[in-house]
Amino acid sequence: MANTEGSKLWGGRFVGDTDPIMEKFNASIGYDQRMWDADIRGSKAYVRALEKAELVSAEEMAQILDGLNQVSEEWSKGVFVLKPEDEDIHTANERRLKELIGAAAGKLHTGRSRNDQVVTDMRLWLRDAITILSDNCLQLISTLVERAAIEIDVLFPGYTHMQRAQPIR
Repeated sequence: MANTEGSKLWGGRFVGDTDPIMEKFNASIGYDQRMWDADIRGSKAYVRALEKAELVSAEEMAQILDGLNQVSEEWSKGVFVLKPEDEDIHTANERRLKELIGAAAGKLHTGRSRNDQVVTDMRLWLRDAITILSDNCLQLISTLVERAAIEIDVLFPGYTHMQRAQPIR
């Protein structure tokens, strides 16, 4: 895969080809694609802030939001197509947005570093994941309590110091 100066987000200081092993090593899309929704939600909030700060016009904001909605729909339906140059979820969504709406997509990064985007996406994704895990834990505890109440009269041998002890419920 040929790489000319500046074709990568991180490639502004480099010239020439990137070794395919480095491409594979640097790509995180295989595991961070699960954050697609958080990335889109973060970008939607950010473009609204850009419009409020008068850094993008209302028309550009609407274009970007419509494009992000299309990208979201593709992910939701399972038809989003990842390409070899998609290093991570951010570049994948941005590439697709640019394919859909053109130059206005480039304004989404005005005043926004990649690190800001990564941290925001990670926090949104983790907040959602923690909520799901918490709900699942509460359901597990509730089920265990229900089963314990149903099985309260079942006796089985208890153990202490590797030996059988008194029966327990």
